[in-house]
Amino acid sequence: MGFASSDTGDAVLLPLFDPERVFDVCHVGVVLRAVLGVQGLLALGLALASRDLATWMQSMASGTVVTMSAVLAWLLLVCSARRQLARLPPIWQWLLLMSLGALCALLGWELLSLASDEPSSAFRVLSIGLAGAATAGQLLAWLKQRERAQRPADAMAKLVELQARIRPHFLFNTLNSAIALVRLDPQKAEGLLEDLSELFRVALADATAVVSLDAEIELARRYLDIEQVRFGERLRIHWRLDPAAGAAKVPPLLLQPLVENAVRHGVEPNEAGGEVEISTRRLGSEVEICVLNTVGLPAQTSGHGLALRNVRQRLRLMHDVAARFELNREPTRFSVRIVLPR
Repeated sequence: MGFASSDTGDAVLLPLFDPERVFDVCHVGVVLRAVLGVQGLLALGLALASRDLATWMQSMASGTVVTMSAVLAWLLLVCSARRQLARLPPIWQWLLLMSLGALCALLGWELLSLASDEPSSAFRVLSIGLAGAATAGQLLAWLKQRERAQRPADAMAKLVELQARIRPHFLFNTLNSAIALVRLDPQKAEGLLEDLSELFRVALADATAVVSLDAEIELARRYLDIEQVRFGERLRIHWRLDPAAGAAKVPPLLLQPLVENAVRHGVEPNEAGGEVEISTRRLGSEVEICVLNTVGLPAQTSGHGLALRNVRQRLRLMHDVAARFELNREPTRFSVRIVLPR
């Protein structure tokens, strides 16, 4: 949806409903904003045309029947057919969806007309249809503008992610661990370098892609295997995984920065080490992800919350208000809880 720059600098029209894109018209937050936006415009327009509060309230009651039924029907149809819409050229998407807006508005008007014996004039039918098409066009234009505005934020999130996750000292420590193992255990050194290579491959992948929770779990395992070489028995890892939650879609590198924070703040500064627990659980139509670490001495270097802010931002980009991100600080432990749609 919207425009993107090609290698030659020309603008390329992108499809409005590409199922592989991060942002989607069928998000709960988008639906809620669309309904509230249309109702707000209706309220303002009727206020300008009404002579008093009683007249406005009566007009709002009638108008809401039309707008709510039309908007909800349009959104339901668009969401149901989004995969088919993604195969159409962009211009046909616009024409079809604006025509659908006109049709839904007319159906909403007919629903209101059932309670009234007054016949609809041709002018009234035409004006209702045009209003529905215009409203659908405004919704599409808003969605396009929203995604265009989010694209720079997404690029910045990726930049912050790389700066915060693949820190030079992490690379240095990992390579030192591999060098130390080359003579003592060449096979383990080779495995460590393979894990490091996989981490960098994912870190440099497309930030707008989505991956399964199972893939994120596997990547977190690789990261913790690397850190296990560094810390040995000081790092105690506990996995509590629900296989039913593994198919959930998440942004790439969702878990790795969380477990890295857990190791950095809960294990690294303490001589006795610490515990890191990663758990997943399916809760009906949602999936819960928890990363918990024990707390001892403060970390040697204070964090700036970049990793946590980055994870929160990418969850908002992908799932909008349908995802929840919660932090829980206690004297002896720190936990991050994420709940998102399955």
